[in-house]
Amino acid sequence: MKKLIEAFPDNIIEAMNIAESSSLQKPPHDIHNILMCGLGGSGIGAKMVANWLQDEIKVPVSLVNDYTLPGYVNKNTLIIGSSYSGNTEETTIALEEAKSRSCHIIGICSGGKLEQFCKDNGYDCIVVPGGNPPRSALAYSVIQLLHIFASLGFVSHEHKQHMLKGGAFIESHQEEIHDIAKEMAAHLFGKVGVYYAETKYEGVIVRARQQFNENSKYLGWHHVIPEMNHNELVGWTGGDDRFAPVFFNTGDLHPRNYRRFEISKSAIEKKCGKVFNVSAKGDSFIERSLYLINIVDWASYYLCEMNGADIIDIEIIDYLKSELAKF
Repeated sequence: MKKLIEAFPDNIIEAMNIAESSSLQKPPHDIHNILMCGLGGSGIGAKMVANWLQDEIKVPVSLVNDYTLPGYVNKNTLIIGSSYSGNTEETTIALEEAKSRSCHIIGICSGGKLEQFCKDNGYDCIVVPGGNPPRSALAYSVIQLLHIFASLGFVSHEHKQHMLKGGAFIESHQEEIHDIAKEMAAHLFGKVGVYYAETKYEGVIVRARQQFNENSKYLGWHHVIPEMNHNELVGWTGGDDRFAPVFFNTGDLHPRNYRRFEISKSAIEKKCGKVFNVSAKGDSFIERSLYLINIVDWASYYLCEMNGADIIDIEIIDYLKSELAKF
């Protein structure tokens, strides 16, 4: 996993080459909405891309992390199925339904059932290198999603360049990133992690929670500001030093959300004794996101070491899949 985290900037370059060498069919019907299907390490890329593009794209973009599709899905819907292994059952079942509704379908995978499904039905499928844990393949799915959105004319191609710049920025700031990651891991150790960011960065803190879950074998939760100010903040009435809040300060907050951050941090700190503030760096939304993601990846690695856990182990998920196979 250490080598896989180190390879993230290189993955961005390789993923870009894959994207640039792929061509996509024009949808036969006008696209009125876009739905991205994916779960876990494959689905989080879709969440981030939806965040990144929300101010530019002119059609609704939604996510499906389940077996079924919303009622509005039809021939005017673009469905993007992202499954690193190509065998995620929720995604492959949802795509069968999408086929029955005459949607325009594009797959992203390393092979498996999804690749075969696309071949059998004449759908485009972008194939990425496989064989690693899906959570380590984030760069591949994100780049392909950005490529699809740009190639079909929904957004500009500049977002992919921000990915390249973000990768280079990470490489040039590794000493700083590791120092922050070690501090974050020490803050979380032995407590329950709680991750907060502004709504548009929710993908980043979902990724944080997932990385600490899988890499560190560590539980926690996340919420966004301003929504948490209307419910969860009251829950901190019962807060204490069992909890370890982490605030992701991105430097581009809405002015009123910036004030909400400050008030919330002060109130929560009085209950738990300490909050950890991590500040993003970078010239764009994507670059700032990648900087924070890399800090979290390394923090999850260091926390795993502190917990004495096996960073690769997903025995409980393998058990779940084996039991589902009997159904």
